[in-house]
Amino acid sequence: MAPMPLLWLLLAAGLLVLGLAGADVEGLLPAAVAALGLSVATAWWPLPPGLQLGLLLGLTGLGVLGLRRWSRRQRHRSLPLAETAEVISGFAESDTGRVRWQGQSWSAVNLKDSHPLPPGSYVTVMGRDGNQLQVMGPGGD
Repeated sequence: MAPMPLLWLLLAAGLLVLGLAGADVEGLLPAAVAALGLSVATAWWPLPPGLQLGLLLGLTGLGVLGLRRWSRRQRHRSLPLAETAEVISGFAESDTGRVRWQGQSWSAVNLKDSHPLPPGSYVTVMGRDGNQLQVMGPGGD
């Protein structure tokens, strides 16, 4: 059987790969950081398996709560006026999709859901609600 530090390291790496692959699961990054911390901790101190699992769950929970609190504080940041974003995907059957804004992929909601937005088209960023942009397509006045 592999030593515990190696198992925690493999779990951390697997969670990070899932995050890089685009899995949108709340708590994925905090769990990866907690597993990495447990890898280091179990390399130095032999901890009982139950305590290790409890630490993983507790640290992940604290990380999620911390990120939620941080996100709520960021929710009211103002955006520069009249910036554009490029549609990456979605917006065909629903009013949500993904756009590229300031070099990063963002979840977005189309404020004029009756206007389909094909990939490659440009939209105006009207606002932000947490980590989701509010956009309006051309002719959405």
